[in-house]
Amino acid sequence: MKKPSMPTMKDVAKACGVAESTVSRVLNGTKFVTPETRTIIERALREMNFHRDSHARRLARGRSDFVGLVISDIENPFYPGLIKSFETAALAHGYEVLLCTTNYDPARTEHVFRRMIENKSPGVAVMTSRVDGSIAERLAEHGIASVFLDSDGPGRRKSNIRLDYAQGAGEAVRYLHTLNHRRFALIAGQQDRPSHSAYRRAVESELKKLGLKPHVIESSNDAATGAAAAEQLLTLAEPPTAVLCSNDLTALGAVRAFLRCGLSVPQDISVVGADDIPLAALSYPPLTTVRIPREKLGTLAMGILHKMLGSSRRAGEESQLMTNLVIRESAGPARKVPRR
Repeated sequence: MKKPSMPTMKDVAKACGVAESTVSRVLNGTKFVTPETRTIIERALREMNFHRDSHARRLARGRSDFVGLVISDIENPFYPGLIKSFETAALAHGYEVLLCTTNYDPARTEHVFRRMIENKSPGVAVMTSRVDGSIAERLAEHGIASVFLDSDGPGRRKSNIRLDYAQGAGEAVRYLHTLNHRRFALIAGQQDRPSHSAYRRAVESELKKLGLKPHVIESSNDAATGAAAAEQLLTLAEPPTAVLCSNDLTALGAVRAFLRCGLSVPQDISVVGADDIPLAALSYPPLTTVRIPREKLGTLAMGILHKMLGSSRRAGEESQLMTNLVIRESAGPARKVPRR
């Protein structure tokens, strides 16, 4: 038995008594279609069970309607808000999102970007800083626009978004200083990642202005290594009264370790995180943290891609997002003011 053919856009236009271009406008969600005509066409699309042939469209246009979004770890609570805002902005501009994760694995990272090239994605947002810088040039060679997070700056068909850690980290240090803290520690992320090294520089720079220097321990930016680092800090001859962490998961692990060791947070020791993931406000005690505006980041990344895709300019641009301190209950006055 011969398989019935799928209805085409021409079939829908004929059934509704309109031009194919009018059906196309409805499918693409564009304007210049009256509400009455749009209702008629949408009803016909449903009744005729019409679906666009994305593969055929890609062949005809030489490009996909999918823009890529590359993140490191789907389980990291930093990413859901970013993904949601990026997808919302993409849909508003007429794009679908191809979400890929690298899991910090070089082989998987290579597969992710090969997939972007093979799918002829017009643009890619790389929202993880642990990616080889040569990737941007490789994407550009295939005509793919890209926007990176905390990379080495803009380039050919490449834009960059830089997070201003100095603003939020400076607020955190100054706030703790006004609470009479003088012994500081920093549980820092791996320094081979630009975002982590930038955060460390911001904290150390602000403390230097106050004539202070933190005790630094590197961690893997998760709760387990945050807890281990916290226990290590308690073995110091003069343990810190305030601990800054490079992300909220690390901070939550540190808080748990301090509580397990019989200390009170913030009565005995203050803890400040970074990111402001949803769990930060729900933890006990609620976490004081340096907020990274993830929703703004996703919207900005897609906006930059859309601008690049609509421009004939080959050069990218540099944008900046500010961070800020969110004060909750995990930071309080130093129990004893140490001598300087």
